[in-house]
Amino acid sequence: MNVEAVRAYLLGLQASIVAALEAADGKAFLRDAWTRDPGDRLAGDGITRLIEEGALFERGGCNFSHVRGDAMPPSATQHRPDLAGAAFEALGVSLVLHPRNPHVPTVHMNVRMFAALPAGRDAVSWFGGGMDLTPVYGVEDDAVHFHRVNRGALAPLGADLYPRFKRWCDEYFYLKHRAEARGIGGIFFDDFAEGGFDNGFALMRAVGDAFLPAYLPIVERRRDTPYGERERDFQAYRRGRYVEFNLVWDRGTHFGLQSGGRTEAILMSMPPLARWRYDWTPEPGSAEARLTSEFLPVRDWAGEADTR
Repeated sequence: MNVEAVRAYLLGLQASIVAALEAADGKAFLRDAWTRDPGDRLAGDGITRLIEEGALFERGGCNFSHVRGDAMPPSATQHRPDLAGAAFEALGVSLVLHPRNPHVPTVHMNVRMFAALPAGRDAVSWFGGGMDLTPVYGVEDDAVHFHRVNRGALAPLGADLYPRFKRWCDEYFYLKHRAEARGIGGIFFDDFAEGGFDNGFALMRAVGDAFLPAYLPIVERRRDTPYGERERDFQAYRRGRYVEFNLVWDRGTHFGLQSGGRTEAILMSMPPLARWRYDWTPEPGSAEARLTSEFLPVRDWAGEADTR
């Protein structure tokens, strides 16, 4: 288990993604490096990179963290109860982007490694992560592109991984209290230890390296699409669903808060503006209605025709 190699990769990934996003937006990301002493509840260090009120991104962040603790929080041992109370080490890069233009989808990406250090036993490591796309106004070609890049990234590591991780993503990013998907999915995996450290690390790199090719072409296609108050209003409404998922269901948010992480960095995934309405539904046949009827239900996007 080579934690330093994982750390070096993650820091390089954060730097390359932020550089590409700064070039796309034209505004520099804020940089906030931090450390926490060993005497703190959660020791470690990290780099928060954040943009607010950019030309392209209304709010977004790409954060690196590497933390250590004396006892794993409940969210991290949900599927590994035998490790409850073990010391741990966790490091990863987490990214969420909320574009200003409602025609540019919100996106989330995360890659991470956990190592549990149970007393008297060998260390146990596993990986997690993925990426998913959350459009306000769905476009078939964008969904096809996003999923095909993900499928291609995973293909060298196993033909079964994309369908398996796509299904996992569809099931995970689902608002059970709404009976509704958060977006059009992507890939998601957690507690992955198959094939040992080297295989898990290779999977992490495949996902991290696929983010920019999966997302930036969609940004460039949609960033100049005209919009008005109607589209911004619907965007704020759909962002409310994003908030609900992150606060109610997301294990990453729960882990950060339960382990005593930096609240500002954990909640950087929240959109700058959101809106809730009582029992509101879009006009039948409208572009807003198409999101729910045609894009949020599970589809085999990678297998559909690209009509561009």
